[in-house]
Amino acid sequence: METAMPIRFLAPFGLGLMLASGAMADAPRVVTDIAPVHALVARVMQGAGTPDMIVRPGASPHGYAMRPSEAAALEKADLVFWMGEGLTPWLEGAIESLAGTAHVVELLGAADSRVLPFREGVEFAAHEDHGDAEEGHEGHAEDEAGHDDHAEAHDHDHDHAHDGADPHAWLDPGNAQAWLGLIALELAEHDPENAALYAANAQAAQAEVATLIEDIAAELAPVRDVPFLVFHDAYQYFEAAFGVTAAGAIALSDATAPGPARVAALRDMAEARGVLCVFSEPQFDPKLVETVFGDVATHGVLDPMGSQLEPGPGLYPQMLRDMAGAMVACLAGAS
Repeated sequence: METAMPIRFLAPFGLGLMLASGAMADAPRVVTDIAPVHALVARVMQGAGTPDMIVRPGASPHGYAMRPSEAAALEKADLVFWMGEGLTPWLEGAIESLAGTAHVVELLGAADSRVLPFREGVEFAAHEDHGDAEEGHEGHAEDEAGHDDHAEAHDHDHDHAHDGADPHAWLDPGNAQAWLGLIALELAEHDPENAALYAANAQAAQAEVATLIEDIAAELAPVRDVPFLVFHDAYQYFEAAFGVTAAGAIALSDATAPGPARVAALRDMAEARGVLCVFSEPQFDPKLVETVFGDVATHGVLDPMGSQLEPGPGLYPQMLRDMAGAMVACLAGAS
């Protein structure tokens, strides 16, 4: 499959707002899976419409029961953006049965997405490409050369084998930049009258993410080498982008509860590496972290879903800023 390269940094920040008043056509009915994806789509749709979201804030995407209103939104959808079955396997059947006439865009399968494999060991190896977000993904900086190739992102046929792929790819802001361009192209295909608005919004948002990357990289620089533990293995995209050093995770990437052997090995590893900071998450019960690592000096909270934030176009950048701030607060105290 092929997906068009994203529209890059071509428009001034205010152009999207200037064009918003000219958006006359009805926007397509759009549904997204999780809050970070919803935020990116909402940013591109500003001035034209508002997407719906399936997984409500505060819930884990790894296991979720849809409400009738969420199922109804899928039934009415013209366009669906989701990460893919690797994150929400329960949603695949619902999309196929309820949104059969909608175009489905799987972001994890987009050609310009950076996808990392699952990590399964107790101790994580260091990323060799520390700070990759500052340089950008290979090819992301290229200008949009044509719009035809992106149509294959519609195909929901699993030609991309995602077995073993870590689905938390939204935590790499370089992926967000690529997806913003793809989202604009998909929306424009379904709503040509608002194509200029979608393109301008995407370009402005990409520039905003570029500034976000620079700010977070500078904020995290003093604590990049301080090891820490996370509740579940959701953060390697963020780690690779900014060069921070997760030593291990209590639970695996799908949030499966750890067995006694893994917990014992984690405690031994944490002691050997001098880990003094452990992060929990608001979506999960913190008792496991407190029970197993209650004697670790510093505890923090990371929220990879932005569950404490108001859903909307501002959620994505604020979520990453909050994560960076939480890391600095915990790691600076542990260093």
